[in-house]
Amino acid sequence: METLRLEATQYTPEIVLDPAGVIAFSGKSYPENTFDFYQPVMDWLEQYFSSELPERTVVNMEIIYFNSSSSKLFFDMFDLMEEASAEHALEVNWIYDPENESAREAGEDFIEDFDSLTLNLVEKG
Repeated sequence: METLRLEATQYTPEIVLDPAGVIAFSGKSYPENTFDFYQPVMDWLEQYFSSELPERTVVNMEIIYFNSSSSKLFFDMFDLMEEASAEHALEVNWIYDPENESAREAGEDFIEDFDSLTLNLVEKG
């Protein structure tokens, strides 16, 4: 499997999907067509979780702003990860700036929605 890397734009986050077990999203997420933008990411994740996995996967989400369609997409992505976490060591870090209350609250909401997924709130230092 190849690493998938998408550069950040004004409307989309930087995304690095590394088959060695490190997945990272950082920046803003409000693309014009969220599902088209994220389709290669979801395809990669589905392939990744159905292949031979490294011992552990760490997902770092540092999304400073996202729209409602990105929220729906993240929900679908966390759902996929929660299923995979039943058979694989997987940890999601929701990284937020302490001054960005809405980002912290979004992380808290995802934690409530995905109680069997290890989802950590990480305050950026």
